[in-house]
Amino acid sequence: MDGTVRKLIEVALPLDAINEAAAGEKAVRQGHPSSLHQWWARRPLAAARAVIFAQSVDDPSSRPELFPTKEAQDAERERLFGIIRRMVPWPKRDKKAPKERDPRAIEEALEQAREEILVSWRRACEDNSDHPRAAELFDPERLPAFHDPFAGGGAIPLEAQRLGFEAHASDLNPVAVLINKAMIEIPPKFAERPPVNPEARRGSLREKKWIGAAGLVEDVRFYGQWMRDEAERRIGHLYPKVRITEEMAAKRRDLKGYAGRELTVISWLWARTVRSKDPAFDDVEVPLVSNFTLSAKKGSEAWIEPVIQGKTYRFEVRLGPPPDVEETKKSTKISQGSFRCLVSGSPMPYSYIDNEANAGRMGTRLLAIVAEGDGQRVYFSPDSESETVARSAQPSWEPDLPCRGTWGSNAQGRRYGFGTFGDYFTRRQLTALTTFADLVGEAREKAHQDAIAAETSGVDLRPLREGGSGPAAYADAVSVYLAFALSKQADLGNSLCRWEPVAQCPRQLFGRQAIPMVWDFAEGNPLGNSSGSWKILVRGITRAFAKNFESSGQFAVGSVSSLDAMKQNLSRGKVVSTDPPYDDNIGYADLSDFFYIWLQRMLTSVFPELFSTLAVPKAEELVATAHRHESTAAADAFFLDGMTKAMRRLAVQSHPIYPVAIYYSSTQSESKDSTGKITTDWETFLEAVCHAGLDIRRTWPMRTENSSRLVGMGTNALASSIVLACRQKPSDAATATWREFRDTLERELPPALADLRRAGIAPVDLAQAAIGPGMAVFTRYASVLYSTGKEMTVRKALAVINEVLDETLAQQEGDFDADTRWALAWFTQHHFDESDFGVAETLSKAKNTSVEGLVTAGILRAGRGRVRLLRPEELPEDWDPATDRRLTVWEMVHHLVRVLDAEGERAAGNLLHRIGGQAETARALAHLLYAVCDRQKRPAEARPYNALVRSWPEIARLAREEQGGRRTLL
Repeated sequence: MDGTVRKLIEVALPLDAINEAAAGEKAVRQGHPSSLHQWWARRPLAAARAVIFAQSVDDPSSRPELFPTKEAQDAERERLFGIIRRMVPWPKRDKKAPKERDPRAIEEALEQAREEILVSWRRACEDNSDHPRAAELFDPERLPAFHDPFAGGGAIPLEAQRLGFEAHASDLNPVAVLINKAMIEIPPKFAERPPVNPEARRGSLREKKWIGAAGLVEDVRFYGQWMRDEAERRIGHLYPKVRITEEMAAKRRDLKGYAGRELTVISWLWARTVRSKDPAFDDVEVPLVSNFTLSAKKGSEAWIEPVIQGKTYRFEVRLGPPPDVEETKKSTKISQGSFRCLVSGSPMPYSYIDNEANAGRMGTRLLAIVAEGDGQRVYFSPDSESETVARSAQPSWEPDLPCRGTWGSNAQGRRYGFGTFGDYFTRRQLTALTTFADLVGEAREKAHQDAIAAETSGVDLRPLREGGSGPAAYADAVSVYLAFALSKQADLGNSLCRWEPVAQCPRQLFGRQAIPMVWDFAEGNPLGNSSGSWKILVRGITRAFAKNFESSGQFAVGSVSSLDAMKQNLSRGKVVSTDPPYDDNIGYADLSDFFYIWLQRMLTSVFPELFSTLAVPKAEELVATAHRHESTAAADAFFLDGMTKAMRRLAVQSHPIYPVAIYYSSTQSESKDSTGKITTDWETFLEAVCHAGLDIRRTWPMRTENSSRLVGMGTNALASSIVLACRQKPSDAATATWREFRDTLERELPPALADLRRAGIAPVDLAQAAIGPGMAVFTRYASVLYSTGKEMTVRKALAVINEVLDETLAQQEGDFDADTRWALAWFTQHHFDESDFGVAETLSKAKNTSVEGLVTAGILRAGRGRVRLLRPEELPEDWDPATDRRLTVWEMVHHLVRVLDAEGERAAGNLLHRIGGQAETARALAHLLYAVCDRQKRPAEARPYNALVRSWPEIARLAREEQGGRRTLL
């Protein structure tokens, strides 16, 4: 190793605690920064916080003068782990919550973390006092600044700020830039300042001490409420209440006690309609309904019954479980490709529906009305007056930005008559959104005038003047959060929001990373008091940023810029941690257009440069989106070239004593390169990092995804990200031979694995984590050469690393192919049981294979977000090793198990003869699998391997007979 002082992230991490905190945080809704504004693939704060801390503190092994023995180093490392464990949980103010989630305890741990970062920093300044750039880079009184060049949703720079760093964030996407401004730039700028609204300047609030962002929160709440009241005055007639008459109450038991009252509507449920395809009924507008269930809550069931009379129909709300339980699942949908005509029963394929919609003949029909009762939902059958009121809305503006052909609209959303982003909304929804959008500007002007009046009346607003701020800047800040409330209104107030019968509320559009088609949708009431209303949305916005700035200690400076990561110079001399986009996984720019159109309307005068384009910039976006290039190969080349450039800037510019942390998050897939060789995404990403001049010191798998989110339910979604700890490659890096590379691996990998074990790395994560020290050896060299002079590729380096790793972990595994090594590691953890696709993906990267390839190899079943190894009895009976194009030792053993059990030793001998020269490797795997099952006390699963091992001599003898005795298999 070189003389660099290693940071904790380069040696060990308490992954169990980080993963547990990250998983728990994903379930948090209220008060979490992620609820400030929609962003896709946002990293958990717990993971970001732990990574930045581990980047910043010295590993005790690098300070032998303080920790001279292995025992002392282990004890100090455990102390640092303790700080991480205490600071990563999401705080919860609840007497029933465990003590580790006590906000005060977490704040104390954060304060201790900040102190530890300063201690390591001051040591570094002392070590580098004679550095030629010491005055610039090593000021012991001031931490270096932090930068995230792919800031996205802002989780990483927010956590850097929380840990005491001056945080800088940049992104090419203007929506991301705005989110980061709201997260790290605005709250510190107006911290500890009183609100300016007239209500707060009267009575007891006038003398209140405003801690953290409380003053700003109060003003956002006040002006948000003013907007809601003003909107009701202007468009309240479009949202009529339901009046309960005596007659209605007499007919329905659930309306008892409501007679004479008016109930506020929560939502109107609609179905899209097209003309029937049946010629005899082509004058009937047929509803397209995927579910007639209103409430699936036990004891409060409700559903819609379609009542058909000749060529006409109506919808009636029914209470309680239907006579046929299956009725709650009833729909007009026949399959994933067609509906049926409600009146004639004839099928209507999607192609027909698409043609009708694009011809302007798709309409809507009211299904039901949902009102807010006393602690319950109250359902009503539709009426013509409600439909008439809804259709009477006349919006003053409509977004005309085209949505066709964008990634953000999936294959369904690009059709069915959607031509512009305005088409995603009903006329009433557009009227509400444009009204609130205009009110954001009016609220901003009111806040500006109130701030001036507050100063004039003697309220101490001097902090507003610091840093070139002032009443106008403060009013701009208030308007940003109000604009975010409208973004949420757009997300919940469009015609692609489905009704959720369990929670009994509308669901937001972006439950996944696309705009999916919804046939029957829920239109919420923005003027109500329930989920999706303006009042609730503003409350959520204020909680989202108030939570992070509620203590008086966290006000490090934050700055946000609109920059291209391939060209930026902002990383110079800064600590860098970042989560770049990968390949074509998420089309951030296309998705962001949905919000950009509204934010641009409201905030152009506040941020004219940020909203100067018609849509979110896309040509420079660093993703491999095929429709922007001539071909998929061209898109991939653009991405890899751009990512290499971006990574190279980080390698050259980042602060010299800190490793760069890079999050990698992509499903593993295989493709052919220009030479026809199969490559994996993981391998390709590592190539880009290496070509950028970065040494990879560690790779840490972290559970950063939530399997309960829509994109993770029934899909092959990720469970993990991999965090790479990297350093700039020295300019004088040496060249090594293949033998030198392997010898160094054999020497350095065992102690590195010991460190990982002591850190408590789970078995399923150990292989991936061990790639880090292996790549640290490979990337420290300028190149690794074979005797022929040919340079070793990352793919081959990974294979060599896995070979040495296998020898270190278990000598028997050394000769196994990559697929078998994956299967063995998976089997050790899960046997033949199902588990998450994302965990399998993580392991596939470590073993340099892919889930797709394992399925092709015939040893794995994958689908709907779950994977499992195939049992021997599930393998095909006509398998022939001679024709298997992806032959694995795993298959050999399990086909031998299958044949031995079903047909006996002679048939197994015949199969072993056909396996030929790899028989000995297969026997080694059988021994190892028996040992695994025996060690884990699983006798039922150990039995077939035991039978194969015990029968092996006879099977081998029979195989020799097949060969005529010419080849020895034992």
